[in-house]
Amino acid sequence: MTKLIPTKVPEPNAAGDDPRLGRWFHRNDQSSEEIRVALIGFRSDEGVRRNGGRIGASDAPERIRERLYKMTPSAEYYQPFVELMEHTVDAGNLQIKGELEEDQQALGKVVAGYLEQGIVPIILGGGHETAFAHFLGYAEAGYATSIFNLDAHSDVRLLKKGKAHSGSPFRQALEHQSQCCETYLVAGLQPHSVARAHLDFVQEQGGHFLFRDETNITSISGLFHQHESERLMVTFDMDAVDQSQAPGVSAPCTNGLPADLWLTAAYLAGRNEQVTSFDLSEVNPMYDQDGQTAKLAALTIWHFLLGLSQR
Repeated sequence: MTKLIPTKVPEPNAAGDDPRLGRWFHRNDQSSEEIRVALIGFRSDEGVRRNGGRIGASDAPERIRERLYKMTPSAEYYQPFVELMEHTVDAGNLQIKGELEEDQQALGKVVAGYLEQGIVPIILGGGHETAFAHFLGYAEAGYATSIFNLDAHSDVRLLKKGKAHSGSPFRQALEHQSQCCETYLVAGLQPHSVARAHLDFVQEQGGHFLFRDETNITSISGLFHQHESERLMVTFDMDAVDQSQAPGVSAPCTNGLPADLWLTAAYLAGRNEQVTSFDLSEVNPMYDQDGQTAKLAALTIWHFLLGLSQR
């Protein structure tokens, strides 16, 4: 049986007139019929190790939660934000066994359960192998979806000795026997970090891509609508952000995206009614500076929630 372990992050102290998000995330008195959003941690970075990256992303869910719990509801859009939080839960972390393929299948079953109930899962990785586990939720539920990835890399590499890794999730999704991945869309690519053969593969599969210098709010909005699926799975890899603003990642990015563009993209994803799930991956606390990257990750989730609250 798939097991979720309750988070151990304490609720922050706050005065009655200064509520923090941890106040809502720590509630456990909601029935499934009342839940609109569920936060899940996937503490895996075995895929990063297999891909030759810097391990440490498995510690990210707690570090992100620590920052997220301390944030306040939007002061500008307070009421809709609070109303959403009244229907949001932190489901805890998936119990990781260390066998990547098995762990991915287990997360897929959890995600499928939420999708089938119309609940939006927000998944905190972990390495970007999180994205394939995330996709398996759609395959398990039998739901067709397009995938939008904001990333410095296309992550459509071949398996290594038949094994999945953090660079292979979208090839796996596109080639999955369920055929539930209808379209793959990726933005933020670094031309010096993407193989031409990988881009050819994306195009052969009917997908679309944008390089870093082509990635702006207008082009991202266009990609969000450049598909015919009823659903859109969204995945954000923190290594797309410039390393001056996100140093704590598995693969730091020189000349990456600015944080304000990244956060606006998260907000737009939240507002898009076709977006049915979201994950954020590759935060690596081992290499973070003063929690800078974890805080940006938490703020990314905050912006996604803000967008959801305005649907």
